[in-house]
Parts: sequence; C-alpha cells; structure tokens
Amino acid sequence: MSEARQSPANDGERRLRLPDDWRDRLRFHAPDALAWRLLLLTFVFTAVVEVLIVAPSAASFHERWLLDRLQSAELASVGVEALPYSAVEDDVAEQLLAIGGVQAVVVGDQGVRRLLLQAPNLPRTPDLIDLREARPVTRLLDPWRTLAGHPDRSIRVQARPRYRSGDFIEILAPAEPLKQELRAFLLNSLLMSLLLSLVAGGLLYGGLALLVLQPLRRVTRSIERFAIDPEAEGDPPSDRHDEIGRVERELARMQGEVRQSLRSRARLVALGEAVAKINHDLRNMLTSAQIASERLADSPDPQVAKALPRLERALGRAAALSRNVLEYGRSEEPEPQRVVAALGAAVTVAAEDAGLSSEGVRLAKTIPARFTVHADPDQLHRILVNLMRNARQAIEGDSARAGRKGVVKVSAVHEGGETVIRIADNGPGIPPRLADQLFEPFVSGRSSDGTGLGLTISRELAVSHGGDLRLVGAGPEGTTFELRLPD
Repeated sequence: MSEARQSPANDGERRLRLPDDWRDRLRFHAPDALAWRLLLLTFVFTAVVEVLIVAPSAASFHERWLLDRLQSAELASVGVEALPYSAVEDDVAEQLLAIGGVQAVVVGDQGVRRLLLQAPNLPRTPDLIDLREARPVTRLLDPWRTLAGHPDRSIRVQARPRYRSGDFIEILAPAEPLKQELRAFLLNSLLMSLLLSLVAGGLLYGGLALLVLQPLRRVTRSIERFAIDPEAEGDPPSDRHDEIGRVERELARMQGEVRQSLRSRARLVALGEAVAKINHDLRNMLTSAQIASERLADSPDPQVAKALPRLERALGRAAALSRNVLEYGRSEEPEPQRVVAALGAAVTVAAEDAGLSSEGVRLAKTIPARFTVHADPDQLHRILVNLMRNARQAIEGDSARAGRKGVVKVSAVHEGGETVIRIADNGPGIPPRLADQLFEPFVSGRSSDGTGLGLTISRELAVSHGGDLRLVGAGPEGTTFELRLPD
C-alpha cells in the first residue's frame, strides 16, 4: 500500500521535472535583479541628497529660532531702558520674559555687562552659542546637540544688537521649546524628503528604464534567440547614436558574421560529403579519359595533335586533384615541389586553360625575357588559371562595357627577395561589400557561375609556398591581384 501511495507523487515529480538548461532559462526570465537594484539605488541616492539638504535646513531653522528670541529680547530691553532708572517690577519683568520666550537679558556696552531682566536660578550651567562667530561646522552640529540635550538644558545666546547701541546682547533661553519645534520641523522635512525621494526616484528610474533597461532587455532577447536558433533573423538594431546603439549594431554585425560562418561550415561539410561520394567514380572516369587520350596520340589529324598536350595536362591535373578530398573547407594539398620554371610559358598555358583568346578577352604580358619563378608548376598553374578565369568571367558578365575589348594584363618583377606577379583586368571591379571577404569560402564576386572557392584555394597555395595573394586594387577601372612568391 505504501508503494502504491508513493508512486503517483513520484510520477508527478517526474512529469514536472524540467531539464537543467530550461530551468536556467526560466530563472533568467524572472524579474531581473538589475532593475530592482537600479530602483533601490535611485531611491537611496535621492534620499541621501535630501538628507544632505535637511542638515543645513535644520541649522538654518535653529539659528532663526535663536535670532527671533534675540530680536524679542532686544525690543524688550529698549522698553526697559525707557523707564526711569530702568526700574522694572517683577510682574512686568516676567511678562516681558514670557513674551520674548527667554529667561534673562544682558546688554554689553564698552566692556560693561548690564543685566536688564533678572535670570532665575538654573539647575545646569547653560551652553554658550555666539552668533557673532562664523563657524559653519559648529552651526551644523548645534541642532543635533539640542535634540540630544538634557530636558533642563539652557542656552546662552550672544549676538550683535540691531535696534540699539552696544557691543552685544545676550539672552538666556530654555532649550526644551527649541527642541520640540526643531523635532517637528525635522519630522516634516523628512516626510517631505521621503515624498520627494519617491517621486524623483520614480522619475529617474522611469528614465533609466526607458533609456537603458529596455534596450538591454532587447539585446538580451536577441542573444537568447540567437543562442537557441542562430539561423533565425533577429530584430534590426535601433538607430540610436549612443553606446547602446553601438552595442546593438555591433551585436547584429557579429551575429551576421557567425551566421555566415555557420552557413559556410554547413556548405563545406556538404561539399566534403559530396566529394567523398563521387571521388571514386571520378577517378575511374579520369582513368578512362586518359586511356582515350593515349589512343588519340596515333591520330594523323594535326588539330588533334595540337590539342592533345593540353588535354593530357588537364587530365593529369584532374586525376591528381581527385586524390585530394575537401575536408571542412580546406583541400589537403601536397607540399609544393618547387622548381625553377619559366613564367612566360606558364602564363601562356594558364591563359589558354582560362579561356583567354584574341577574339574575346585577350592576354597582355609584361614579363621580361627568360623571367623565372621558383614554384610548384602545377600549383602555380592553378593559381593563374583561377585568377584569369575570374577576370574573364567578370569582363564577359559586364553588360555596361558597350563593345569595349577586355584585357587581362600580367606583369612580374623581382623585388626584395620575392617574385611579384600582378594580374590586372579592365573589368567592372569588385563590389566594396565583398572586398574584405573575397578570400573567404563561398564568397564570389559578380559572376554567379563559380562556387566561391577559387580565390580561397589560390591563397592557400600561395601561403604554402611561403608567399601570399592579395587584392591590391578594386574599382571601376578594374581589379588587380598581387601574387608574391619567395625567390
């Protein structure tokens, strides 16, 4: 029975249990801590600013209260001195002191202190506050000393007279009324500060949420969607010109590059699988073609005899390439067998295989006589054919040439221990958007007939020689590539 009662609960737990990554995602989509922290910080900072405002306000209220008592006492002293012999009855004195809210009044003139209104006996020695001295720190601390003082505390206050002559006027006042009024003032000020903090903090948080948090949430959602499905197109970046706008645009650019890289990877994998499948059959076909070319060697036709060497070279190179399988975007090329070869003859043969002719796109060589290059003949041939074929296809595919003849110019020099071969054409040029990605796999120019691997393979062959292949000119006048091979 116990097992039967426990099994439904266990089944329910198994049904409700989610994978770890989904639990993390659900937890991530809960109200984020950044928003709450930002809200709390705005309230705290605003409250701190209000407290910094309240402290000087309390000091100002404390000083105004004392000055009001001094003013009342000074007016009472003027009335007392108007009497004959400054004689004041006790009842009248008590009324004057009650009106002014003080316990005694003293006037100082030329070093003489005159007690105009008698002070009572006090249980504690009063504290002196001299308003004639400018001490800001003491003024700020006086209200808090009053709030923390003893209930029987009294205050002696001295200041310069305003309505009479003399060096100073001094009053003696109890501190308890001041404490009560100061406490009420601070309570009202703190309540008002709290209200202002809430309003200002809410407005500040709303502005930050609109300008910062909402764009950050949009960036976060874009990253989450990209992590789940990189192929899905995300929201376009905003047109903001601040740092968040730059982050959105850079994120969109990086996602586009990663998306393009993933697509290239997929195409390379598919290409590798396809080549692996047809490699065996292709080698058999090439073997049959080589046998047929050997039989053509006995033909008396001069045209066949002239074309036969080209056919044999092409079949030999195709048979060698069929033994190399493309694996993940790179061809496993053999190490270059570098020999000294005549560049002029190599360029002529490559131009024929690239389809250059005097009737169409022609070849123009500017190569010194007996100019040699230290390279693998087959790999150099492949580089030159790729570059010339691309140039011919670009020129033939340009509909705006209006009958102008196309030409591919090849020049070569020795400089700095390197052989520099330049292949230039008068075609339409490379689009600016492709200039930086031209040597990446599956990136092709204006022609749509190629696979986008020719320039990638050509650069890899040049690098395997210890050199490089670069695009040095691209514009409306044409395109120029520079092949550098060490001597």
